[in-house]
Amino acid sequence: MARSFIATLFSLFASTALWVPRAAAQTNEGSVYGPLPVFEFHSGFWVNLHHTLYQEAKFGPSPGSPTGADNDKAPGKNRPTLKSSPSAKSTLTPAEQRAWNEALSYYAANYVDKDLLFTTELILIKNQLGDFDGCDELSGRKKETCNAGLPANLTHVLEEAAPVYRAHQWPSHDLANRRWVMRVAPLVREQGLGLSQRLADIYQTKWPKEKIRVDVCAYANRQGAYTTLDPLRVTISSIDPRNQDVEALEVLFHEASHGIAEPVQQAIIRECRQREKGIPRDLWHALIFYTTGEVIRPVISTTTTDTTSGKVSTTSYTPYAIREGIYARGWDGYFKLLTQFWQPYLDGNSTFDDAIARMVSAL
Repeated sequence: MARSFIATLFSLFASTALWVPRAAAQTNEGSVYGPLPVFEFHSGFWVNLHHTLYQEAKFGPSPGSPTGADNDKAPGKNRPTLKSSPSAKSTLTPAEQRAWNEALSYYAANYVDKDLLFTTELILIKNQLGDFDGCDELSGRKKETCNAGLPANLTHVLEEAAPVYRAHQWPSHDLANRRWVMRVAPLVREQGLGLSQRLADIYQTKWPKEKIRVDVCAYANRQGAYTTLDPLRVTISSIDPRNQDVEALEVLFHEASHGIAEPVQQAIIRECRQREKGIPRDLWHALIFYTTGEVIRPVISTTTTDTTSGKVSTTSYTPYAIREGIYARGWDGYFKLLTQFWQPYLDGNSTFDDAIARMVSAL
């Protein structure tokens, strides 16, 4: 069963248009802004349902939900219940409540102890649901090409929960996703190609030829976004405050950089082995945070002129890792290394190999 499930997941291909769920009007982002470089945005029904069930089964209702839950989000602290869309019916029917409770119980029993980023099973499920976001079903009972090949129990749970989600949460989630894309797409169109080329040059590799699929969801993971490989796909939350407006551009390119950062990882490992040093667990990740922030900084920083005084002022962009205090969580030493040895490479005053060697030597 496991082998056939995985084989099915890898054998099927994405078939949906740019961020257009089947039930929605057939208008895509590309028709508004023109073709986008680098990324392809999707607001898919099934991927959003999957992440919503995982979120509520693991953490319970979010603050401000109709259930009045301003409680801690500790797993299992409160029985998860559905948060309703403001435009939807305010209460569930008994049948809807049973279907939603069944779905939450299934996710609680099977998935909440697994990580969306590191568990192969959840990665495969997420990818497969994304590939079938143009279908109204997953079992293929109505349409053979909509048989997603998922485990029977999961298929049943998702199909039973789908009408409840569609009536109570999907309208507001899809609207939030589409509004997020409308805000971010102009930035991607304007800066995407240049940023991707710059980052690929820094990491001494090539940017992927195919556009990177971005599943825009109300909920992603606790970090607000994550990336899975083979195929390279980004999942990002449209409602997470860390992912809004110009900051979203950095989050997108940070996540995408996970797909091209192998030369950095390998160079650090190789240098550590040559010097008989332990391999630092997260230096490569800190480097990605730092690099994306520094590459994005001059692009996002704005210069304005006061029309009265003629005085010119510049508003500097604060990179994500600094803004969110990432380095202060045990990476302060890495930040110093990156500032001292990696920044000269970014400025063109050092080579890639020299920068890596000096960082490792200073560990």
